Amino acid sequence: MLRALLPPWAHEPIGAAPAQPSYVADDGFPAEMSVNWSGDRPELRVLFDSLGHEIVWPGESGFRARRFEHVRETFTPRAGRPSPAPLWHSIAWRPPSGIVHKTYFGLYSWPHAQRETAVAEAMERLGMAAAWDDARRRVETVEGNREIEFFAVDLADEAHARVKVYYRNHDAGLAEVDRVAAVAVHHDSRRAQAAYRTLAGDRTDAGEAALSCLAFRSGVDRAAESTTYLRLPDLAPDDREAVERTAALLHDQGVDPGRFRALAAALAPGPLADSRGVLELVSFRAAGRRGDVTTYFRLPVYDRPPPSPLSPVDLAWRFPEG
Repeated sequence: MLRALLPPWAHEPIGAAPAQPSYVADDGFPAEMSVNWSGDRPELRVLFDSLGHEIVWPGESGFRARRFEHVRETFTPRAGRPSPAPLWHSIAWRPPSGIVHKTYFGLYSWPHAQRETAVAEAMERLGMAAAWDDARRRVETVEGNREIEFFAVDLADEAHARVKVYYRNHDAGLAEVDRVAAVAVHHDSRRAQAAYRTLAGDRTDAGEAALSCLAFRSGVDRAAESTTYLRLPDLAPDDREAVERTAALLHDQGVDPGRFRALAAALAPGPLADSRGVLELVSFRAAGRRGDVTTYFRLPVYDRPPPSPLSPVDLAWRFPEG
């Protein structure tokens, strides 16, 4: 299904170096795969960089199409932005439900003031200005250094669609990322902190470039939910340890980690003890549903890292889909 949707470049052979580097993964490969383990069945997600190509999802009309078009121009030079925001796309599938499409606008190359302005304008267009103003004020009360990196919209029915704002945290502690997460209406700090400790091992910091995602829903005048993403290659010495810690978290959340272990072993190029970064990120959302853990896999495809980006932002961390 994904193969049928992608533009012609998706069918070109993969060489030793990317013809057009992407910042989804550190080596320039333009895609990642993730799995959310909550519920009776896991949800498979594939996120990819459109690399400047237009992507048109079949059957996207009505509310879904209008929601995307409401905000699209906000992230282009026509609205005063310094450059078009890179577009990343995602499909998410949890059988027997239908597929959900998501679109992400990358803001990481813009000056901070431009990011703030674009997000404020987009939230106003979507009727969520009050909720964003509340969330922004609350985040600003949390000590620490962070910046907006992504703005995302779910192309789903109105009752289920979310708008998401992603912050990248710099040199944050586990307590700090929990305080950012607590900006949301639905957040259980006790459960969240226990999950963070399981993933971080004996460290009290959140590691390199932890992400905080605030999700907004129609009719809620605050951020409704929050998700925290920890970068496992910085917190664990290798993929084996990263998988063990994540498996322990899944077990604590009432999820049998067997399928997760099998998937991680299948995706690694060799023994997990010999690799690092295949399991790139693990996220946790403490919003009432047990087992809301997502694991993000980035495949070691290219022989060398991409050229240094033009962005002033250190791109050692890029986006995870959530």
